Amino acid sequence: MNKLVFSQKAFIVVDGKLLLIKKGEKDPFHPNEWEVPGGRLEFGETLDQHIKREVKEEVGIAIEPGRPFSMWSWRMNIGEDTVQAVAVGRICKALDVSVSIEHRVQDDYLSTVKWVAVEDVLQFDFIDEMIPTVKEFVQLYQQGKV
Repeated sequence: MNKLVFSQKAFIVVDGKLLLIKKGEKDPFHPNEWEVPGGRLEFGETLDQHIKREVKEEVGIAIEPGRPFSMWSWRMNIGEDTVQAVAVGRICKALDVSVSIEHRVQDDYLSTVKWVAVEDVLQFDFIDEMIPTVKEFVQLYQQGKV
């Protein structure tokens, strides 16, 4: 069966550092690769509720959702299903910076949370489908548009 899911990813910068998360080694799709907080929309959520929940679950901080700046998609085979995901990258503001993993969902397969200087972000091994969006974000940041 074919399925469609919608995701949002939060690009959060504090003091020139972007908040990154690393997938764990047991992640079935992207072991040990980096990304930013965010995930799948649950039925009935507003877009702002969704991204706030995802960030809180994954890294424990509250955010103020900001504007979208990029979209991308990818496909995954899960059992006999083909899932197509559509994602939006949003520039978000941190309302606190005390990262915590206590609300993390087990099947997120996340391991490390790290604040990384924006100019160093592209040195990290990101999920392939996210690389154009990360490059776009870095460029916007360097141009002072973030």
